[in-house]
Amino acid sequence: MKQVLLSGANGRMGQVLQKLIAQQPDLEVAAGLDRQEDRSGSFPIYDSADAIKETVDVVIDFSHYSNVPDLLNYCVAQQLPIVVATTGLTEETQMMLPVAAKVIPVFYSANMSLGINILIKALQSITPALEADFDIEIIEKHHNQKLDAPSGTALLLADSINDSCDTKKDYLYVRSGSDLTNDRGQMGIHAVRGGTIPGEHTVIYAGQDEIIELTHTALSRDIFANGALKAALFLADQAPGLYSMQNLLDK
Repeated sequence: MKQVLLSGANGRMGQVLQKLIAQQPDLEVAAGLDRQEDRSGSFPIYDSADAIKETVDVVIDFSHYSNVPDLLNYCVAQQLPIVVATTGLTEETQMMLPVAAKVIPVFYSANMSLGINILIKALQSITPALEADFDIEIIEKHHNQKLDAPSGTALLLADSINDSCDTKKDYLYVRSGSDLTNDRGQMGIHAVRGGTIPGEHTVIYAGQDEIIELTHTALSRDIFANGALKAALFLADQAPGLYSMQNLLDK
């Protein structure tokens, strides 16, 4: 049984992960990390990684982007594999991932949903045949507590599309005005925030007299937690390196 250090243990995703790990025969939470320390539950929660004394096999991080640099340094020092599922990472933090991956296994994905990552494969398959004659736009919707926009998943989808294009598109985040050109060389990425929407992403290919829409809807946060648990089980036995959901799907 793999022992998990759960970073962001008291957050929304941390609560979901606790519930699902309790149902997993191959995983157990050894300790948690969060801003509020609590050692009264079934596992201790620390406010500093340096205080952890439990044996850990793998770290799962669903916390705040500002926590990730220190956590990566801790995992490198302790030789621990880490699944980074936190979104909104700064460019500086993203640059730390391949550096850490020279020493430890690092799994990173802007979205842990298996469905989103299958969608990416579909986008990469159809985009080359459509890019010359279709405008491409992305609409993403999330709950009103989400702090970053556009979502990391929207950017992940956009990058996947752009990687498949012969001519790279410029990302357009705000469209306003009364004299727009709507250049096909641009890809609009639009963010909606409201209520308790877990997450919805739609990619629109709009051509002459025909429209193709591919939509992924998250009905609960369980899908992201399940992906992270699969990633943790996969990563625990890997050599140092930088891994993604594509590695998990292709194994």
